Amino acid sequence: MPYQAEISTANPSCFIFLIDQSLSMAEWSDEKSDETRAEALARAINKLLQNLVLKCTKSDGIRDYYHVCVLGYGADTRPALTGPFDGRDFIPISEIGAQPARLMEITKEVSDDKGKTRQHKIRQPVWLEPKAGGDTPMCDALFRTGRLLKQWIARHPACFPPIVINISDGAATDGDPLEHAYEVMMTRSRDGESLLFNMHIGTAGGPEVEFPSTDSALPDEHARLLFAMSSPLPEYMMRMLHVEGSKLQAGARGFVYNADMLSVIRFLDIGTKPGTGLR
Repeated sequence: MPYQAEISTANPSCFIFLIDQSLSMAEWSDEKSDETRAEALARAINKLLQNLVLKCTKSDGIRDYYHVCVLGYGADTRPALTGPFDGRDFIPISEIGAQPARLMEITKEVSDDKGKTRQHKIRQPVWLEPKAGGDTPMCDALFRTGRLLKQWIARHPACFPPIVINISDGAATDGDPLEHAYEVMMTRSRDGESLLFNMHIGTAGGPEVEFPSTDSALPDEHARLLFAMSSPLPEYMMRMLHVEGSKLQAGARGFVYNADMLSVIRFLDIGTKPGTGLR
């Protein structure tokens, strides 16, 4: 069965995150939020990277189970992490953990054992800064992703298949991305095909559609295109979602339409859970 390869420092896997950084991402994430979509998405990606670092931390330090690439696409298409990683594509998770671009101080409310709340200041690492400008060159981002995956798999032919997560609030402005998406999904290691998941951040109104198995209930042509661009969820992800209470049909795809930021965070968490243990 595919998606069974052991993930280890000798046989690492990789994630590629495609981040829409077009001008529309400067709009508010929702009517109740004081964050733009770009700010909210950067916060979610930074939190995810922090969680990946923690997941890979053992008694002897951060182990390179994963290499991570974050591509932003907007006014241009380029690696999006800042600081020491400016311009780099695949970065070992140990380097990410050791070198945040900066630390941001935030205030959180915490409760004591008597139920009283107090404000507590913590410092969180930042690797991705919010950015919004230009069009939505999704085709270019997917084309570049296909090239990066071929290079990765040539170096790691037996790896757990790469996972690509594309997050956008709009349609491609540089053509039809379907062919480029198929190129991504056709790359494969000996353990199976690369997985391409798509998340559309809510801008269209109407209900959220999560992990559909057909496109019959999708509201428009753009939603149906993103569905066609999305890989079916592998069995291990289906099992995780069933345990969480999701009622999925056979053939459910890694696709969410019209999502809010809470769904983005959940989607990122599900999409980055391995099917096997880390060794």
